[in-house]
Amino acid sequence: MPHSPCEKGGPPQAAPNVNTQDLFDNPTKTAENTPEDQVKAPPAVDEASPSSTSSFEMLATESVPAPYQEVQPHWFFCRRADDNTSWLPFSREDSDKLENACYTVGDGEDEVVIAVDGERYDVHVKERKRYAVYWDQGPTEVRRCTWFYKGDKDTRFMPYSEDFSKSLEEAYMISVTLDEWKRKLDFPNGETVILHNPKLIMQYQPMGLQDEWPSSPSEQNRPQTVKRGVNNISVEIPDGEPEKVDHLVFMVHGIGPACDLRFRSIIQCVNDFRSATLSLLASHYKRAQQDGQVGRVEFLPVNWHSALHGDATGVDEDIQRITLPSISRLRHFTNDTLLDLFFYNSPTYCQTIVDTVASEINKLHTLFKQRHSEFNGAVSVVGHSLGSLILFDLLTNQRTGSEAREGVPSGEPLHLNSDTLQQALTRLGLQQYLDTLQAENLDLESLALCQDDDLKDLGIPLGPRKKILNYVRKKWLPEDFKTGEVHLPDGLQVPTQVTSDQDGNQSSGFMMQQPQFHRTQSITSAVDYEHFHVGIGQTNGGIAKGQVSIDYPQLAFHPQTFFAFGSPIGMFLTVRGLKHIDPNYTFPTCKSFYNIYHPYDPVAYRLEPMIVTEVDLEPMLIPHHKGRKRMHLELKDSFTRMSMDLKNNVLGSLRTAWMSFSRLPVAALPPVDEGDTTLERDLQETQASAAVTSSAKVEEKSADFWTKILEWPRALHKHYFQGVCEEAEPSVSAEQTEQPEIKVGMLNGGRRIDYVLQEKPIESFNEYLFAIQSHLCYWESEDTALLLLKEIYDKLGVAIEQSQ
Repeated sequence: MPHSPCEKGGPPQAAPNVNTQDLFDNPTKTAENTPEDQVKAPPAVDEASPSSTSSFEMLATESVPAPYQEVQPHWFFCRRADDNTSWLPFSREDSDKLENACYTVGDGEDEVVIAVDGERYDVHVKERKRYAVYWDQGPTEVRRCTWFYKGDKDTRFMPYSEDFSKSLEEAYMISVTLDEWKRKLDFPNGETVILHNPKLIMQYQPMGLQDEWPSSPSEQNRPQTVKRGVNNISVEIPDGEPEKVDHLVFMVHGIGPACDLRFRSIIQCVNDFRSATLSLLASHYKRAQQDGQVGRVEFLPVNWHSALHGDATGVDEDIQRITLPSISRLRHFTNDTLLDLFFYNSPTYCQTIVDTVASEINKLHTLFKQRHSEFNGAVSVVGHSLGSLILFDLLTNQRTGSEAREGVPSGEPLHLNSDTLQQALTRLGLQQYLDTLQAENLDLESLALCQDDDLKDLGIPLGPRKKILNYVRKKWLPEDFKTGEVHLPDGLQVPTQVTSDQDGNQSSGFMMQQPQFHRTQSITSAVDYEHFHVGIGQTNGGIAKGQVSIDYPQLAFHPQTFFAFGSPIGMFLTVRGLKHIDPNYTFPTCKSFYNIYHPYDPVAYRLEPMIVTEVDLEPMLIPHHKGRKRMHLELKDSFTRMSMDLKNNVLGSLRTAWMSFSRLPVAALPPVDEGDTTLERDLQETQASAAVTSSAKVEEKSADFWTKILEWPRALHKHYFQGVCEEAEPSVSAEQTEQPEIKVGMLNGGRRIDYVLQEKPIESFNEYLFAIQSHLCYWESEDTALLLLKEIYDKLGVAIEQSQ
């Protein structure tokens, strides 16, 4: 079926010809200025639906014309993926902001920029484009929509272009005002729109197109449904996000460019995770939201894969030259995904990965603070798969203020080079790029936040780029490093070389705020793990000597919590040579750590056994977001308890029967002589009474046992199908009270570290079949999202509410 005008790039060039005529009284009459190749609406109507004439007339006679009311517009944005175009609506709050801005924009005025979608996007109203703020993404089209269409094979309504909708609205206004219907609009491309009555408007496609394979008449002439206003179509308009941001979370992906089985990027997966948290806040923190205690949690993606496999490193070209031509798709997948593990163990590319993650996090943090100046909440980090290992190594190498700057309070700024941008470029002999940098309002402070790609976009060649970045990073040092005084914990001394610039001068005097630096030179010229044994090592010296020797950058903030999804941290630490983690160890700047995994995840490993070696601890079971265990897990536990009770009762009954059989009966005892004392007689009577009592207890226990056996199905049905809502919270609390609180070291402040998700019923049938999916399930897991929200808001003093 041919596309509508808006799909092909907008409205037709000429306005449609509007003809008011009775199409049914004169079915062969067409407009005089309609070309011969245009569709003749009445025959198309008759062919498309033989009974349409009678139905049209019934609707026309029954419907009472209402006075004309201007259509209410709604704003949509376009999303293209895999040759599939879809239009999605903005929230009502964002649409109203765009509509108000649309009236204020004049032809000669400057561009008006409106922040939408939680201020993660900016819409240029005049240009009709939407731009991403925190990640690299091409601009998408934005449209003010009033009229929509849908064909028989379409799943949703699509908006017309704004000019096309304007023409339809003018024709509709004339028809309503004059109460004259059956109005036909002819377009130069051969399409025709007929306004039969206020509730029935159809669009007819051209009958013959030369560049398409001819289809059957029923398919070829089938009309498209046209609707006016967003209220008359089936579309789900999203709820607006709260403006208040309580917490900021950065999410780092694992190996490869895709994060799930649908091969979606980290941006799309984080968007889904954010949507899940918004839904959980509405259901589990409803009262707190109504009272204004809870806003929302912002999640921002951190992408390092594109920097590693980009043109700057050239690693993809080097790998491609040595890749065999056979099984090309499998080899391409290996090169693009699995090789990231080997790259992280390479000193050259590990430095690139860590620098990219740290600089991207700091850049996003600075940008977020600029756009949310009122934000005063904490910041957390999330790592999935290899991303969790990157964050673990990064957080292990962070330094507190006293370690980084001896004697300088953490709140005071660093003293850096006092050179201006012009002086710095003069030293480097690159004065010709001064105008280019000043045109972007760049100074040394903002230049330090730039990456190679940023300078490349400005048109600066590779050589000058490297000189500029190297100069800024060499000058980006605290005072104690410039004097050569390096302070290490426990008296460890590692030689540090201080380099001078080309003129032999050393930096001094330039003031720079701490949150804006993203990479300082590491205190260790080689990360040899001697630096870590103070907290995370064995008593015999350094740990995990296999870690890569690189310079670890510093984050511009202290994370509140570190969440690891499907993490191989335990395996990597073991491979590096670490056998035990000191229970007293904590991250220097992060005091909470959660290791979250799916039970069938083939990449995930535990950490608690490396801290508590003398006790076999079961991981903490993450509750279902609806407040109880999954049904199949409770049934499994019930059957396990029932089988144990059955086994114990059967063995107890057999033991009692054997003891009764082996003991002599009372009647078989030898007769008592007359000379026996009264004491002996009393003893025999006591033994006989005890035997009778024991026999009665055995019979009573056997009766209770068979009563339980016969009544357990009814009890099971009553427990699971009648008391689900009433016993939900006691069931969870019972599970939690069964496990005593155990200290598992200070990595999570003395609390448990390993948390396991509950597998779905279908996943329990075959563990191997769902192994890969289990490693990628965290982005859409509501149980995981609720655990993060609970940890975040518990520290804010907001308790979770039981979901109804």
